Amino acid sequence: MKLESEIRTLFRLFFLFAILVTVAVVSAITTIRLTVHGRQEILPNLVGLPVAQAQKAVDGLGLNLKVEDKLFSTKVPAGSIVSQMPTGGTHMKPLQDVHVLVSLGAPQVTVPDVIGRSLRVAQITAIQRGLNIGDVAALYWPQTQPNDIVAQNPPPSATDLQSPAVNFLVSLGERPPAYLCPSFQGKPLAIVEAELQQAGFQNPKATRVPSSGAARGVILSQQPPAGSRVTPDTVFTFEVAQ
Repeated sequence: MKLESEIRTLFRLFFLFAILVTVAVVSAITTIRLTVHGRQEILPNLVGLPVAQAQKAVDGLGLNLKVEDKLFSTKVPAGSIVSQMPTGGTHMKPLQDVHVLVSLGAPQVTVPDVIGRSLRVAQITAIQRGLNIGDVAALYWPQTQPNDIVAQNPPPSATDLQSPAVNFLVSLGERPPAYLCPSFQGKPLAIVEAELQQAGFQNPKATRVPSSGAARGVILSQQPPAGSRVTPDTVFTFEVAQ
């Protein structure tokens, strides 16, 4: 009877211990869920609000307001939010970022015509008109001087602007002549240097390396490799037998 009583006591203690463990696990899970989900805030709609007011609303939720860009708008007053990401109604956690675009108001500028002018003149002209410099791309363009504007976006005299940025396409001038690179391997460096100079190429760079199977001064390898496209600006690099 005594043994039976001790067994019952052990089972009762084990049962109580199991209940305590279960309660602890459930409590931990609940705490984690409250930590993860309980502090979420609903982001309000910021579109149309002045930046200062939007900043105050976001600060009150523990979020960060990030102004990504400014653009012209005929519907939203200058200094107010044009769009936001995430949108209003989104559940967000503290310290997350809210990205917004801010209105510059209706466009009051006319895009100048800078085609044919130098890039520097085009940039100065655009800034004087209250515009920003956007992307600048360059390519070879026949019958133009290097660094001259050959195209722009928005086009000249445009007034229905969305962004204050003007993008330029700049000429690199005439495309330089290109040649098919021959193989110089196995030829004496002195002869190859004379041929390259006569053809208008720059002096090659040569590195002397030990070689037991080639005569001294013979080219062992080259860069660029044979068959590649080269121009007068190409600088050849050779490994030459010591």
